[in-house]
Amino acid sequence: MLMRADPFRDLDRLTQQVFGTPARPALMPMDAWREGDEFFAELDLPGIDPESLDLDIERNVVTVRASRPQLDPNRSMIAAERTRGVFSRQLFLGENLDTDAIRAEYRDGVLRLAIPVAEKAKPRKIEIARHHDKQAINA
Repeated sequence: MLMRADPFRDLDRLTQQVFGTPARPALMPMDAWREGDEFFAELDLPGIDPESLDLDIERNVVTVRASRPQLDPNRSMIAAERTRGVFSRQLFLGENLDTDAIRAEYRDGVLRLAIPVAEKAKPRKIEIARHHDKQAINA
């Protein structure tokens, strides 16, 4: 099999791996939605060792870090398209979410975050004081 070195093709492939494409994001593609009083985010992390996952929060920024080990250098690879090494993604949360009550679960290659709406941000009724006393108007 004859293969030619094409630096432009190699650069294009590297750019797609690092930055992704609109059809295929590079690192940690995510879905996010709201159900009732909770927001959910699911990040795809197939083949990640759960021990390598790290989740930090500072103020309203959640940082997800994960790592996939490097390939065995003694292997003669035919294709190596999965991202290797340490990578991360940050999620910027609104002030109306309760960041102290975030729950996280990793199952079947998907990291799921559940973030409740803060009590102070939930709609509520305000009691209106009513005074039925009529005051006499003195002229």
